[in-house]
Amino acid sequence: MIPSRVVIWFSAGVTSAIAAKLTIEKYRDVLPVHLVTCDTGSEDEDNHRFGNDVAVWLDLPLEVIRNEKYIDTFAVYDASGFMMNQYGAKCTTELKKLPRRKYENLATDLQVFGYDADERHRAQRFAENNPEVTAWFPLIEAGITKDMARQILKEAGILEPITYSQGFKNANCLKRGCVKGGMGYWNRIRVDFPELFLEMARVERKVGATVLKKDGKRLYLDQLDPKAGRFKEDQPGDCGVLCQVALETVGLK
Repeated sequence: MIPSRVVIWFSAGVTSAIAAKLTIEKYRDVLPVHLVTCDTGSEDEDNHRFGNDVAVWLDLPLEVIRNEKYIDTFAVYDASGFMMNQYGAKCTTELKKLPRRKYENLATDLQVFGYDADERHRAQRFAENNPEVTAWFPLIEAGITKDMARQILKEAGILEPITYSQGFKNANCLKRGCVKGGMGYWNRIRVDFPELFLEMARVERKVGATVLKKDGKRLYLDQLDPKAGRFKEDQPGDCGVLCQVALETVGLK
């Protein structure tokens, strides 16, 4: 397939920002490049600030698309009575996958995703599950890890999403909490955002579904042992010489 445009799927995370930078460096003078994000209605407000900062840095408008049926993830759970299973989360399907499928043109789009060099398995799984998509993973191709991406943004003067400094591994849906988080994640939410924890616990009981399981059975948040699970803060590491190589790759050194 010879693409007629390039679509960068921006997730308000540091890796998707650097994937966008690499894409623009390669394709801006060759093909139309679109920077697109799916608005779930559940992101921390600082994600929007970050997206705007990245758009200015790249000199490329950020296109925001959404599923107009739902205002946020809670609305998805209320309507469907379903949160997630081993195959994925209902909110991801409704608020990210469906808007992406409506926007994309499989016959002509080269689609860019921000999987980093430590996520080759995730990129491979995506490619296997979506063979109809012509996908490119520029960070994997360039050997850029998440720590390296963070360093690149720091050098560029872009403040990463506040969720990272709060210790979370990504910038996903902190306004409503991520159903993919485990016991440690939700106990951290209980401490840092008690009102959010209680609201998600209420939603679970209302729809009769849970974000957690224990011994193969549903575990409601209001039953969760406050000491259960582990939460590892996501602090930036020192990537040394490799970071310098990455900076040169995106034209910052």
